[in-house]
Amino acid sequence: MTIRIDWLKQNHHEFNNQVSKTANYLMIPGNREHMGIGAGTFLGDYYDTHFVPVHADYQQKYVLWNNPATRTPDVTKDFLNAEKALKKIFRKIYAALFKSNPLVTDHDLVDMDLPPHPSGERHPSPVATTYPGFKILTTTIRRLIVSFFDSANEARAKPAGQHGAEILWAILDAPPAHLGDLVHSAFDTHSPYTLSFDESERGKTVYFALCWENTRGEKGPYSPIESAIVP
Repeated sequence: MTIRIDWLKQNHHEFNNQVSKTANYLMIPGNREHMGIGAGTFLGDYYDTHFVPVHADYQQKYVLWNNPATRTPDVTKDFLNAEKALKKIFRKIYAALFKSNPLVTDHDLVDMDLPPHPSGERHPSPVATTYPGFKILTTTIRRLIVSFFDSANEARAKPAGQHGAEILWAILDAPPAHLGDLVHSAFDTHSPYTLSFDESERGKTVYFALCWENTRGEKGPYSPIESAIVP
């Protein structure tokens, strides 16, 4: 007979610590973005709509219940109902956002006090085999806006498993012969990326090349070098 151990902490205080670690980890925008649950995404909106208000209600009732001076039978009843409701949605959030999400690493799960992927069912972040598609917008004075996307699907900001895009760039008088001539480097997890320039740099040519980088810092191939003139 197989004994299944529930990943959800059953002790009231341990559960509160567990769910607080998850919520605190997800308060950092970069963490949410690289897991594909940033603000404005379908999964991000699901989290904000279903988990956040239930957790906020639970937290208020936990504080009252945890204080002997305010713990009454009615407070205890309200707290237990709130805890039950949060556990229900927490299980759904774990199943929908984390358990089978290929962008979520074991490091993410451990930091959220959640179980790592079972052995043999891990979801490693692959090294990209494609380079980013990108457009350079010149509609704003002294700014170049680099809008990057999955070259296989322009509707997606980045391929599965990729943390973001490395952006190599440089102001040059002639097209570069090598990627090493692009002496500046930036990294962005969320398109678009904006470069700002001085007034004296208007009219100069900026050359760019981009590559994907996964959550382990491994880079894919670089794109062809493109250019734009500082407006």
